Amino acid sequence: MDKLKSFEPLINKESKVLILGSMPGVMSLDKQQYYGNPRNHFWKIIYSLFNEIEDEHYEQKKAFLMKKGIALWDVINTCFREGSLDSNIKKEEVNEVESLLEYYPNIRFIGFNGTKAYSTLKKHIGIQFLNKVEYKQLPSTSPIPGRNIKSFDDKLHEWSIILNYL
Repeated sequence: MDKLKSFEPLINKESKVLILGSMPGVMSLDKQQYYGNPRNHFWKIIYSLFNEIEDEHYEQKKAFLMKKGIALWDVINTCFREGSLDSNIKKEEVNEVESLLEYYPNIRFIGFNGTKAYSTLKKHIGIQFLNKVEYKQLPSTSPIPGRNIKSFDDKLHEWSIILNYL
């Protein structure tokens, strides 16, 4: 089993919302793209929030996020994992989320994309440093059904909270 490495943050000084995932899945790592699995609901949710048609190319999608003030990163920096399931993550090392927030003080809200992102941050470094921002654990956009299966419309409704911070 190889050690997996997450991506650099996708962020700029105008970012107001930070979406934190757990760790990119196999397809995303292969493509070197956040949410690279076409079955993942992330991009569909984001574009739906703005009533926009989803761009086809990854570079356009990244530009769309930057224009809207949305940043992406993952809680986990490195780990070992068979397949793409969060439940298979072992020996994780976390990213320096607190340092990122210090460097990008315009972040007003953190949305945790699923249970694993939130629970991993809480376990490894705690959440007390989040006292300067609002945050919420959002339903996972993963195509892999978990314990809390929600419809696309239910996910979209919960994810709409990010619009309050943009």
